[in-house]
Amino acid sequence: MKDRQFKRGVLFGLFLIVSFTGTALVQDPPVPAPPPPPGLPIDGGIIAGIVVAIAYGAKKTLFNKEK
Repeated sequence: MKDRQFKRGVLFGLFLIVSFTGTALVQDPPVPAPPPPPGLPIDGGIIAGIVVAIAYGAKKTLFNKEK
């Protein structure tokens, strides 16, 4: 009788271990990455604007001899 209870206890313990391990291995899918931001590259436009502004300021300063 005790041998039968011992086998039941061992089998129940193994069942619990296997079921907990099986549920622990299930993982949720990874969260998708957000979409890339829409937009235009402004690097070239800013540099061109600064160059034009410096050139315009230099022209106004150098060629404005009337004052």
